[in-house]
Formats: sequence, C-alpha cells, structure tokens
Amino acid sequence: MNLSEYISDQEIRLDQFLTTKLNQSRNQIEQLIKKGFISIDNKTITKTGKKLKPNQKIIVTLPQIKSTQSKKVDFDIEIIYEDNDILVINKPSGVIIHDAPSVKEATLVDWLKQHNISLSTISGEERHGIVHRLDKGTSGLLVIAKNNQSHQKLSAQLENKTMGRYYIAVVDIPLKDEIIVESYIKRDPNHRLKMANLSQGKYAKTAFIKLISNKHQEQNQPKYEIISAKLFTGRTHQIRVHLNKLNRHILGDTLYGFKSNNSSIKRIYLHAFCLYLVHPTTSKLMEFVAPIPQDMQELLNNNFNQDELNEKLTKDYITTRFDTFINRV
Repeated sequence: MNLSEYISDQEIRLDQFLTTKLNQSRNQIEQLIKKGFISIDNKTITKTGKKLKPNQKIIVTLPQIKSTQSKKVDFDIEIIYEDNDILVINKPSGVIIHDAPSVKEATLVDWLKQHNISLSTISGEERHGIVHRLDKGTSGLLVIAKNNQSHQKLSAQLENKTMGRYYIAVVDIPLKDEIIVESYIKRDPNHRLKMANLSQGKYAKTAFIKLISNKHQEQNQPKYEIISAKLFTGRTHQIRVHLNKLNRHILGDTLYGFKSNNSSIKRIYLHAFCLYLVHPTTSKLMEFVAPIPQDMQELLNNNFNQDELNEKLTKDYITTRFDTFINRV
C-alpha cells in the first residue's frame, strides 16, 4: 500500500480538500472515499461530503494493483516512448481504455497488467495508470502514469493546459471556415450512449482548422476534408459532439449522424496525432507523434493529393497553423 498524509488547515469538505491535494477529478476522489481508502484521525471515512476541521490528519491509502488477469488480451499496442515514470502508447481503434460493468472484452488496463508494466494506483482498481482517455473508436496517443507522483503531476498539467493533444479527422462535409466551438455538454437524456449540447451540461471548448480538401480530385469522389482539432476541455465525445453542432460528422461516426453506403468505412476516422507534455521528473518539454493507422492512411491515399498529405500531416505544420489561428481570434 502507498500512504500519503495531509493536515487540514481549514474547514472544508473532504472531497474538495483531496481534489486539490491529489490533483484528481472530483469523481476519482469520490471513488477513493467510497471504497474506504481515506481515513481522518485514524478513522476510515466513506462519506464524500464529510466536513474537515483544522489540524485533522488525513491519510490516503492508495490501492495496490491486482496481479490477476481475468480477461484474455488478443491485441497488441505500439509503445512510442517509455521510461521509469511514463509510458506513451499508440492506441488502436476498437480498444476500450478501462473496465466498466458493461465492458466484456479485454481493455487497455488488462494489456498493461498482462505486460507487468508498473502503474500508478491513484485512479482506483479499474483505472490503474490512466491519466486521460480516448474513445473506443479513436486511435492515437495516450500517456500512462507509472507511479503516483507522475500521475499527480500529469493530471495537474491537464488542468493548466501544459499537456494536450492535436487530433486529425476526416469529415463528410468541408468546414466553412476555421472555428472555435463552445457549448455545454452532458449525456443525452434520450440516448444513453450519446452526449449532447445542453445548457445544463459542462463547459466545453474545441478549436478546428481545415487541413486538406479533396474538392479538386475526381468528380465522382465524395467531398471529404481532413481537419485537425485541439481541445481546451476534456469532455466525453467532445470533438464528435461539437462537429455535430456544425452539422459535420467524422467518417464512420454513425452514432453522431454520419451516413454512407461505403461498406469499407468500418471505424471512426479520428486519430490523436500529436501529444505534448512536461516530463514529471525532468521537467523537459516532450512531443510525440503517432503514425496514422494503415486503414486510415489508405483512405487518405485514395481520396487526397499525396503532396498535400506529405506537406500538411506533420506536427510542425499543424501546431503552427493552430498557433496562428488561436492568436488571431
């Protein structure tokens, strides 16, 4: 067990106090409390709304990783970078990040455990090492925390925006212009698998830039466009929901309105292409690029100009375009 000890300096709710100290989401803190990993003055507490008094001692006992492997892992994952603190991977489309009651297949966490990779435990038993996520259908870059100190520092970077990703996607209708979309997102009350732009939701902000249009290709080809997205917040399905707000859809994303008779489109063509972060131990700025998956690359090769693909689908081109666009608005 990994113990952390804190002393309260004011009257404050326990979950609020620990959210600040551990640099975790309120939901993650609530799970730790409910599962009995928190004590106040040597008494285990399971009530998330418990009010702290000044000078009380709070002990956080983080869980150990279970060594058992309950699900058969039938996939492999490309490792982009690894050291003692972090692991950067290129997640394939179709892989779920962590377990949940509705999940029957093996997950990324199962793969990590099977490969005996040292992981943080701060997010609870089902989410060992998981700092941020990608949807099941989305491919690309993900950083894994290999110890709790790294996890806390990387989570803080998500909050202060010193860590982030640039995505590339193929959409069914070209954007009218480069745009920043802002809305409030919450689960769709009429469809439990979808998120929706609703005023009672959580604030979300996404920037979109145009990269390559195939409008000058053969006339019988669909008018697809390659775009890039940058998140300023991290809501579930955020890119997909914001594109739907613009009446645009990622190829393959039938959940949010994509329609096509093309039977070769079997996945969502959304890829986390670039990742930047500050290393939690060395404080060095690090940048990574995930190769575009083969099926997505074939679609790009068949529908877009090769010279433009080579020129514009690079980290430097995309980051420079975003910097110029965001500084202009």
